[in-house]
Amino acid sequence: MVIKVYIATSSGSTSIKKQQQDVMGFLAANKIEFEECDIAANEANRKWMRENIPEESRPAQGNPLPPQIFNEDKYCGNYEAFFDAREDNAVYAFLGLTAPPGSKEAEALAKKAAQ
Repeated sequence: MVIKVYIATSSGSTSIKKQQQDVMGFLAANKIEFEECDIAANEANRKWMRENIPEESRPAQGNPLPPQIFNEDKYCGNYEAFFDAREDNAVYAFLGLTAPPGSKEAEALAKKAAQ
């Protein structure tokens, strides 16, 4: 299973750039393997990303903006969903991965199971 982060390398928006860096920095720091998929330089990536975001997760107007996160071809969410999962110590669940032993998320799951 490969986590794919759809980004735009030539985005003029500093907000989008910061969000992309935040997601990829977190994944790298936690040694979660991921693949960057550039939607600015690769039309096939842009088309695939837009076609595979569920209808209920699309913006009311316009196209979905990067970063968008997938586990292989299963949609995980956008930056806001990632941020919420990180705040809740639930990033591994958000990504569809098993939390490694010793992680905050694994500890939180163990506490819930013990209750």
